[in-house]
Amino acid sequence: MPTGIAASDKKLLLGGGAVMALLLLAIVFLSPPQEQLQSPVPSTYSSQSAGAEAAYRLLTTLHYPVRRWESPPTELPDDPSGTLLVLAGPYQPPSEKERKALAEFVEKGGHVLFTGGAIRSYFPEAELSNQSPEPGWKSFAPVLPTRVTKGARKISLGPQAYWKELSPEQFQLYGYNGEPVVVSWLRGKGSILWWAGSTPLSNAGITKDDNLTFFLNSVGDWREHQPYSIYWDEYFHGQRNSLLGYVGKTSLAWSGLQLGLIVVAVLWTFSRRSGPVFVPPQTSRLSPLEFVDTLGGLYERAGAAPSAVAITAMRLRALLARQLGLPVNSSNDEFAEAARARLGWKDTGLGVALAKADEAARAQKVYPQAALDLVRKLGEFTARLDLRSQIRREKR
Repeated sequence: MPTGIAASDKKLLLGGGAVMALLLLAIVFLSPPQEQLQSPVPSTYSSQSAGAEAAYRLLTTLHYPVRRWESPPTELPDDPSGTLLVLAGPYQPPSEKERKALAEFVEKGGHVLFTGGAIRSYFPEAELSNQSPEPGWKSFAPVLPTRVTKGARKISLGPQAYWKELSPEQFQLYGYNGEPVVVSWLRGKGSILWWAGSTPLSNAGITKDDNLTFFLNSVGDWREHQPYSIYWDEYFHGQRNSLLGYVGKTSLAWSGLQLGLIVVAVLWTFSRRSGPVFVPPQTSRLSPLEFVDTLGGLYERAGAAPSAVAITAMRLRALLARQLGLPVNSSNDEFAEAARARLGWKDTGLGVALAKADEAARAQKVYPQAALDLVRKLGEFTARLDLRSQIRREKR
């Protein structure tokens, strides 16, 4: 058994290596710079400037009962009293069932801290202004003295939207010139605290002005003199606690596809070298048809249709002369008359066939189909003579 690598396998390995090298070069030269990869999502997993990892770690250090929530709102506690759900800059819209579950959560006594301009997708009753805020951070002073504004005389916030109209259940806590950026909303047994942006809990903004105090006030339940049980949502940031959700947001599916291709390539190369060997069937060179095919091919390539007709006619004349007792150089009419008288061949067209054969043999070129028809006709006469000779031999 050969121990080396077959030439075809070497080509396959070299081709695969070249493709891998090109992919690595493409990753190196086409990957965007690190500064272009900054994410605006205030995720607790993100240490970037817009992330919220610092705020989450601060709460865990201060022993706040906080946890990341990667499940849909339909799985929130049935008794939400004393529970705060932090929806910091969610960007994936909820389904109708999830939107209804959020409303029931608040109605039953749950509390929500919502940041950003997407609140209408989650709570359709919210009224936001159509005016687009100017980009950048701005400082805002409190409007009402409440537990949320206590000790937070000035906050820095990059608003993404402004509240439009306040209902009797809604109170402006921060804002400027009729443009609320922090609104407290009493709904059912619970409440919603809305921030126009996530700046006060972001890694870059939590230390600005009184943002830290403002953030801690927002997550504390001062009526019970203890913090809320905090569920920090990552579900609407794309995080899923199911295996399918994890696979959907990672490159694991592509890795599985690449692994599958490698397995298929290995099995293919192994089967080619180690599988059963089948010897293709070979036609015996002793086959009678081989001579016929070879001779026919030679006639076809040489354009020798007249020669094929002449040879067939010569054989027929030889058989007629032997059985009729005539000279070989007898005329076509003599052969036809003798066959009619001695063999009983009437109206067989023997004389016409022999005449056409003589004409074709003298021609420079004969159409293949015409030559084939003529050879077949002469072959029929030859077969009848061969059969007659065989019967005579059997009688003897």
